[in-house]
Amino acid sequence: MKEQIKKIQQTNALAELEEIRIALLGKKGILTARFAELKTCNAEEKKTLAQELNTLKQEVEKNLAIQKEVLELKELESRLKAEKIDVSLFNTANTKGANHPVMLMLDRIVEYFLSMNFSLNMGPLVEDDFHNFEALNLPKYHPARDMQDTFYFNDGKLLRTHTSPVQIRTMQQQKPPIRMIAPGSVFRCDYDITHTPMFHQVEGLVVENGKDSISFANLKFILEDFLKFMFGDVKVRFRSSFFPFTEPSAEVDMSCIFCGGSGCRVCSHTGWLEVLGCGSVDVNVFNAVRYENVSGYAFGLGVERFAMLYYGVPDLRAFFESNLKVLEQFR
Repeated sequence: MKEQIKKIQQTNALAELEEIRIALLGKKGILTARFAELKTCNAEEKKTLAQELNTLKQEVEKNLAIQKEVLELKELESRLKAEKIDVSLFNTANTKGANHPVMLMLDRIVEYFLSMNFSLNMGPLVEDDFHNFEALNLPKYHPARDMQDTFYFNDGKLLRTHTSPVQIRTMQQQKPPIRMIAPGSVFRCDYDITHTPMFHQVEGLVVENGKDSISFANLKFILEDFLKFMFGDVKVRFRSSFFPFTEPSAEVDMSCIFCGGSGCRVCSHTGWLEVLGCGSVDVNVFNAVRYENVSGYAFGLGVERFAMLYYGVPDLRAFFESNLKVLEQFR
């Protein structure tokens, strides 16, 4: 048995060590066979042999455990050495960085609306209830508030759930005409393949003096032109919907860019993809900012939704996991 112990101590591979363990302690192992001999021994011999075998077994198990720990440590050191990266080493192959796909899409969206004479307006990420809800025709206990799972602070403030508060702040600070977009981060309690707690929106607002100066036809034109700019020659349709801050309201669909409208898994075999919401600004929103004798329209879209469609990314979470294999594709 001393030779077996010595063999264990001189083993240089985990696989070899496992073979030795099986040869000694396995079902058909040497020590296992010796323990089986206890059945044929008398009481006195049985006691002596059992003590001897238990001592041997403990010594074998102890040496196996020690050698296994040594070999595992060597294997880890070898792997770490092989994976070691010299961060100070200059690599000419990686001199070019890459923009994040969400930022690339945001820039493309902003590019279109700036070319159409929209201004770019920004606002705070932490909002109050008035700007985020009440001024947008969402008074307290309004059931439509349940559509947006909100992050609240103890003082009643909240992380904005959309960029619409920027529209309210803009209307409070200036008189019509207004032609603006509000891009930025928004926050909601949601996380799955199509939702994240933080995402990006672009919302637009156009307001003109005169109750009939802006119609739904103006909104329809700008959104059809925008979608063709983004995705090429697609068909666009407007479906009646509900948003508290617009009336009438509509969901905007475009023909599926993957199947050309014939029906596929991405569009659930309908031939259409839902891309944004819009409508004529509700009179209650104008009342909240003390606007009179005006008309206008508003729209909103999710930047990640557009990026998923444009770049063919199936899982929204891929944009936020910092996986270089994904991000390096956008160089």
